[in-house]
Amino acid sequence: MTLLISVLPVSSAQTLVTAKLDSAILMMGRMTHLKISVDQKKDAKGSFPLFSQIKDNGIIGLCGDSVELRAPIKADTSEKSGMWHIEYTVPVQSFDSGYYQLPEIAFVVGKDTALSNKVALKVVPVIVDANTPIDDYANVADPENQSIFDALPDWIVDYWWLLIIILLAIAVFVYLWFKYRKDGSILGKKPEPTPYEVAIIGLRALKEKKLWEQGMEKEYYTELTDILRTYMYGRFGINAVEMTSRQILVALKNNKETNDKRDYIRRILNMADFVKFAKVRPLPDDNVASFDNALRFVEETKPLPPADNDSDTDMENKASKGKKREVPVITGKEVRNDA
Repeated sequence: MTLLISVLPVSSAQTLVTAKLDSAILMMGRMTHLKISVDQKKDAKGSFPLFSQIKDNGIIGLCGDSVELRAPIKADTSEKSGMWHIEYTVPVQSFDSGYYQLPEIAFVVGKDTALSNKVALKVVPVIVDANTPIDDYANVADPENQSIFDALPDWIVDYWWLLIIILLAIAVFVYLWFKYRKDGSILGKKPEPTPYEVAIIGLRALKEKKLWEQGMEKEYYTELTDILRTYMYGRFGINAVEMTSRQILVALKNNKETNDKRDYIRRILNMADFVKFAKVRPLPDDNVASFDNALRFVEETKPLPPADNDSDTDMENKASKGKKREVPVITGKEVRNDA
């Protein structure tokens, strides 16, 4: 159906521009053609400024981009009554249903402008249900300026943040699982106590038991020497647990860090041997002295924190010569008071 809204085109300098549609009723998504005819003098040269606005995708938007003029635009020139008659054929398509009035199309010849008539177009929607076949339509066109996101499903694009949270949760779970399998705990293992800490804890516990105060001297010396043997093994690598008293003293003599401290251990071991093998019952002062000697040995052989610089270390070494380190944790006086 051909519809010509206005049969009175505007003329400028003997230039006549007329527009008409092959069909004034268009189904949404289908295509019709806009025919624009131009009659002008042979010596005149003109053009449509609208056609210079064509985009890279070959589309010119009209009526708020609801109606699209599409390339390619074909032109057919012939002679009519001593003038040039040019017939332009422009594809028209729309994807929005409704009534539209196409604007006047300007044709510029030099300084003169001729306008075409306005053309009306009705775009009807496509009614589709489950039983209506859809055919004679082109496939969906690829989007312009494609990116990697165009190849992803819509649910990934819409809920990407939720997917990241799930992946992070899985990664954390896997990490914690392997950490638990390796360490036996999610929080990690607590640092092992140092030999010094083990010895001090053991001495405190021994003092609180008050064994020799109850007449259990043998048990008292057995536990006291076991604490020292364990400390010497952990601190200096001396396997005192498997050594006799004589072997322990020889090992302490051969160690630079314990050479001048072995007298503490000698007194303790001598008293312990008397109690264990000779069944001697030491005096309370002997028991206190043995405890004090054990504590001094542990305190005076514990690792020192690293000094800030060499000069500080030298000053500390000079100050420590001839002066015994104080014993702040447990003292023999406390043992005597308890007794």
